Amino acid sequence: MSQRAIGVLFACFSIIFVHYAIRYSYGTLLPEMLPSLSITKAQAGMIYSSYFIAYTALSPVLGLLSDRYDVRIILTLFVALMGGGAFLMAYPTSQLQASLFFGVAGVGCSACWAPVMALAQRWTTESRRGMSLSFVDAGSSLGVMAAGAITPLIAVAYGWRAGWMSLGVLAFILAIVSFFLVQSYPKTQPNPSPQDGGRRRLVGITYKQLFSDTRFWLIGLAYLFTGFAIIVPFAFISTYAVQELSLPYDSATRLVTIIGVGGITGKVVLGPLSDKLGRIKILLISAILIAGGNLAIAYSRGWMLMVFTFIFGIGYGACWAMYAACASDFFSKQAAGGIIGLWTVYLGIGCMLSPILAGWIADATGTLMWSFLIAMAGGIASLLLLLPMLKASQVRMNKDK
Repeated sequence: MSQRAIGVLFACFSIIFVHYAIRYSYGTLLPEMLPSLSITKAQAGMIYSSYFIAYTALSPVLGLLSDRYDVRIILTLFVALMGGGAFLMAYPTSQLQASLFFGVAGVGCSACWAPVMALAQRWTTESRRGMSLSFVDAGSSLGVMAAGAITPLIAVAYGWRAGWMSLGVLAFILAIVSFFLVQSYPKTQPNPSPQDGGRRRLVGITYKQLFSDTRFWLIGLAYLFTGFAIIVPFAFISTYAVQELSLPYDSATRLVTIIGVGGITGKVVLGPLSDKLGRIKILLISAILIAGGNLAIAYSRGWMLMVFTFIFGIGYGACWAMYAACASDFFSKQAAGGIIGLWTVYLGIGCMLSPILAGWIADATGTLMWSFLIAMAGGIASLLLLLPMLKASQVRMNKDK
């Protein structure tokens, strides 16, 4: 692997890291934000959903643009915008302001998944795609760990607003680094012309082919329910531990760190295995761990809560790189950014609905336990949708052999 490829993959890793640190610091800072902003759990869910509304609306657009234009410029601008939104989150005085500011962060983050994972795939070989994408995606779990371990320390010492300021400054620095490290394509791959294929065509595949393919819809809908299932713990597990389990704030936020540790484990163990077993089998395992983890979190206490939080983290950590790799495995490597971007619409719908529904149920019932059970149902739904893909996955692996 060339030094340039290493630099690009490092930049991809770093962008994913900061992106996820910002996304999931909301859950760890929320116990301190609730009394300060005088908001309910349902209103807190709406603030979180504003991020995913912006993220979902722009992700397919950014995914398509990354296949056709200079990714370096796109990432530099949107990483800086992500930092601006995070920095503004230090200043809201109401639910409306917080929703607008976190929405700005969501706009910036919309370029920090599909374009990044597509870029990483261009700079790695097919035989090592699962391993390389798992390395890049490890930034997400480390970002989660930072959200659970570092951001709360800043909040305890200087207040939750300082936590958001720190994240914003970190993103601004990363935007400068990205400008110097990122390159859209290796010299051995031609840079596609913006006019090539017109507006109605993805690189190497038409929209008609894509939308008429049952595999595209099955994976997309599974992605939706996966997003629904994972957001509930990230949004509310710290609040649940503080308010219902009477854990100290610093101990409650460590649960998010445990999810991050589990995520790293899932990527390191299950990610490379996907190159031999296939992406769908790993996604099925992830769905089982996510559903089972949510069920167990609802009924666990003490050290058992930590164990099942870790198990949930394994499933959460392994699945994202697998969905990204499916774009190349089943459809088109050249159009991976656009395909992942379209799938992100499904993900975003699940992520938008999840915190609002979970917060409303918690306010109505007086407990977050039912919210975790609803999240479990989302994990089961993703499992059932992926099962028909097993045969298609096996056929493809046999062809590769």
